[in-house]
Amino acid sequence: MRVPTDLPRRPRRNARGRIWIVVAIVALFILLTSLRSIAGFYTDYLWYKELHLTSVFRGILGAKILLAVVFTAIFFGLMWASLTIADRIAPRFRPAGPEDEIVQRYREVVGPHAGKVRVVAAALFALFAGVGTQSQWTNWILFANGRSFHDTDAQFHKDLSFYVFRLPFINFVINWFFVAIVITTVVTLVAHYLNGGIRVQAPADRVTPQVKAHISVLLGALAVVKGLGYWFERYQVVLSTKHVVDGATYTDVHAELPAKTLLIVIAGIAAVLFIYNIREKGWTLPAIAVALWGLVWVLVGGVYPAFIQSVRVKPSENVKERPYITRNIVGTRKAFGINKVDEVPFAGSKTLTPTDITSSSANQETISNIRLLDPNFVKDAFIKLQEIRSYYVFNDLDVDRYQLNGKMTQTLEAVRELNQADVPAGFVNQHLQYTHGMGAVVAPANQAGVLADGTPNFTVNDVPPVGVPDESKQPRVYYGEGTTGYVIVKSGQKELDYQNKDGSNVEFSYDGTGGVPMGSIFRRVAFAFRFGDLNPVISGLVHSNSRIMYVRNIRDRVHKAAPFLHYDSDPYATIIDGRVFWVQDAYTITNRYPYSQHANVDRLPSNSGLNTSFNYVRNSVKVVIDAYNGSMRFYVMDPNDPIAATYAKAFPKLFTPASEMDRLNPGLRAHLRYPEDLFRVQTNMYGRYHIQNAGDFYTQANAWTISQDPGSGSPGGTGTQTAFGVNGQVITTRAKRMDPTYLLTHLPGESQQSFLILQPFVPVSPSDKQQNLTAIMTAKSDPQDYGTLQVLVTPPGQLIDGPALINSTINANKEISQEISLLNQQGSQVKLGNVVVIPIDQSLLYVQPLYVQSQSNPLPLLRDVLVVYNGQAVHGPTVNDALCQLDFGKSLCPTTTPSSPTTPTTPTNPTTPAPIQTVAQLLTDAQTHFTNAQNALKAGDLATYQKEIGLAQDDVQKAQQLASATAPPSTTPTATTTTVPATPPSSA
Repeated sequence: MRVPTDLPRRPRRNARGRIWIVVAIVALFILLTSLRSIAGFYTDYLWYKELHLTSVFRGILGAKILLAVVFTAIFFGLMWASLTIADRIAPRFRPAGPEDEIVQRYREVVGPHAGKVRVVAAALFALFAGVGTQSQWTNWILFANGRSFHDTDAQFHKDLSFYVFRLPFINFVINWFFVAIVITTVVTLVAHYLNGGIRVQAPADRVTPQVKAHISVLLGALAVVKGLGYWFERYQVVLSTKHVVDGATYTDVHAELPAKTLLIVIAGIAAVLFIYNIREKGWTLPAIAVALWGLVWVLVGGVYPAFIQSVRVKPSENVKERPYITRNIVGTRKAFGINKVDEVPFAGSKTLTPTDITSSSANQETISNIRLLDPNFVKDAFIKLQEIRSYYVFNDLDVDRYQLNGKMTQTLEAVRELNQADVPAGFVNQHLQYTHGMGAVVAPANQAGVLADGTPNFTVNDVPPVGVPDESKQPRVYYGEGTTGYVIVKSGQKELDYQNKDGSNVEFSYDGTGGVPMGSIFRRVAFAFRFGDLNPVISGLVHSNSRIMYVRNIRDRVHKAAPFLHYDSDPYATIIDGRVFWVQDAYTITNRYPYSQHANVDRLPSNSGLNTSFNYVRNSVKVVIDAYNGSMRFYVMDPNDPIAATYAKAFPKLFTPASEMDRLNPGLRAHLRYPEDLFRVQTNMYGRYHIQNAGDFYTQANAWTISQDPGSGSPGGTGTQTAFGVNGQVITTRAKRMDPTYLLTHLPGESQQSFLILQPFVPVSPSDKQQNLTAIMTAKSDPQDYGTLQVLVTPPGQLIDGPALINSTINANKEISQEISLLNQQGSQVKLGNVVVIPIDQSLLYVQPLYVQSQSNPLPLLRDVLVVYNGQAVHGPTVNDALCQLDFGKSLCPTTTPSSPTTPTTPTNPTTPAPIQTVAQLLTDAQTHFTNAQNALKAGDLATYQKEIGLAQDDVQKAQQLASATAPPSTTPTATTTTVPATPPSSA
């Protein structure tokens, strides 16, 4: 028998091999779970490549990688060095204590692998601390490429680029180092404990001298970094938001700055004491340093500034803060571009005469271009009359201007996009056949844009588009405001272009350059992973020449191409030679402009890129997107903006000079408009910052605010805005503010018609008691004077009715009130459009369109025009009909010859009914016809509606003529005289 030692041994498994198998399995699992992310990354690159913007993709990615690698390496080096020192100064022998068992076990397990443990621990902490720094890529790009502002701050006299481009990244680096050293110190203390250098339960010598020296070095480094932080915090005072205005105020300059200087000295002293403690190896000096530092920080950093603010500033704040308020006024006006506003006196109450109209072609053009189609109210009319098919949709109405019949005319237009929600199900339908929208519709916004039945008079309409100057150009819309998802063009399946009137389909094959080539099977697999859809791989209709379009929503598209810009809430479309182009306004902003007040953004839409904290803004870039190809051009409209210049330096291939627009996009410049979001912010700020004297600014006696909305929508609306707290309770309630209005008009004293945006002001007052007009601000959009800001200022002390007051003037008019009551019943619904404020010469017109629609099937029809002038309200079916009732508008009266009144004769038959009975009967018949018209409107029968309205108006006219013919010669009516209104309440 063989002894056990002679028996053959079973081979021992290779432990290292097992480890590699586990590693391989984990790696494979990570790879499989990350395939969609990898596919997304790769297809993102292809998307940038299609747009020739790979430089942006590489630039952003490179900045993120650089930051992550550099800061990870720094943290790793710092942590590894500290842990290495901790191991090397660990005591070889110490008297036995209650914690020796823990230390001994740690040394037994880790001792042989101490070097590897240090590397792994340092690497793990470094990854956590370093990878997150990639989020600072924007600050890094600004830091590395910052351009000069060619202007300095009033306190430190440093170029403003230091505060906007350099200081944010410097502060980040200092704070990062401080946190990194704190983490390193904590981990080092744990290492010393495990090495036996620190014994918490020992009766004496709990910390070895070597450990005290090591910790003193780390604490000294913390003090140095903090002192450096205090130095740069000094510059932060010009960005202060703590006192009467933003920027460094009296307390900041006379208390905060000295406190920071003293804290720098204390941090330096603490650093010296910590470093000196390397020799002393005790706790006395560190304790003194920390105690002194904390005491000075509390007293000088907190108590002293509060004392100065309360005792020296508050009692005479208007005097102490005067120079700093002046700095704030100058800085804010520059930062928001309101320092070059042209203020023009405007009487606002001049009495117009017929000669003012007949002898002025400018005034005639202004009146003829008064906007009656309100984009906020007539969208349903566009939808019902021109969407054509359910798979089309109008997402928005845009305001523009075109030459129509030889005259520049303000228009409304809507792009007919693909409505993907109503596309039939299935891969072929949703991604291969239904791929695009078709053209746009355009209607003049003035009276010429309204047909006799009150519907829009479309000059470009139908599918395919009719009325386009050059119909050979591409009207198809593959990229739009509401377009989402992906489509594949140039596939084996023809696209549905549109349907003929006979119901047959017209097909189309895309011949543009948009979309990413599907290419090899590898690409198709990547797209399948990205969209979670296997069909791009297995469908026989998709081949290598096919192109896939994704990120088709224009907002998402511009955000992806340039995520460092901020975008307007309302991109708009324009039609050039039959082709649709989108224009997206882009802004450069910062919240680090010295001495500038932070923006008031309370009137901005929630989806606005400006709905954030900032104190400097420029509309430096306009992005033009081709609706057919999806190509984008980022035009730099303001080359003097340092932020835009900095991004242009970092991404030179992204931006195009505005001087190239006429060559690359001919005709586009004439359709650009001043952005509404920017104008909202500028008017919010200008209401206070039109005051340039510091004393007057402090009292705010002449401050303006945006005019209250006189009311739109349903009659009798409250016109209030309510703010709610987190618990649903009402915080504030105030009158709703007017929205800015785009107009094509002549400003007083100007012979040239301008396309502009306009906003009226009223005085600031508690509870909105003051509603008199103080000023009107405008911003022009025409190429020759784009961006020109002008303010029409009314005379001080003169009471001129503001927009909110005209609501009461209209309601006081019995005829208008009766008409609204008559039309707003029996299933019909009256909608009042927004009030349009029109300066004309040195006077004002307020115009409000009145629409009627069915409650069950809304189709808004223009039924009346309300006009208020010098406290007098009139109305009529057209602007001219309404103005005809005013003295200065007699020349605008309809040219039809009025019927001659019939000479009354003596009745021969005493039983003949009196004329007053005939008048009454005619008015009764008119009321019956009006009722029939309302019922027809409710049923959607426009033909019957128009017929009944016409019969009713005929009866009213006959009643007027008969009443006029039978009126007694005396101008004083007797008690039995019946007075017939010149314009019956029911005339629409």
